[in-house]
Amino acid sequence: MTAHDDRQTPAPDLAHAGWRKSRHSASEEGCVETAFLPDGRVAVRDSKDRGGPALIYAPREWRAFIAGVKDGEFEFLG
Repeated sequence: MTAHDDRQTPAPDLAHAGWRKSRHSASEEGCVETAFLPDGRVAVRDSKDRGGPALIYAPREWRAFIAGVKDGEFEFLG
C-alpha cells in the first residue's frame, strides 16, 4: 500500500506569466492561452476571460495531454 500525501502544491502567481495563444488560432472565439511556469507546470486559460480562472497542469499531465492530442484521442466524430 502506498501512502497518500494530501498536501497540495500552492497556486502559482500568474500576474506576470508569459501567456501565449496558438499561432494557428484564426479568431478570438474558442481560443485558449498557455503559460509555461518556472516550476515546470503549465497554466491554461480562456483567451476571452484573461482575468478568469486558469487550470494548472503538472509536467507529466501536460505531456500526457499533448500525446493524446497527437494520437487523435480528442478528435470530434460528430
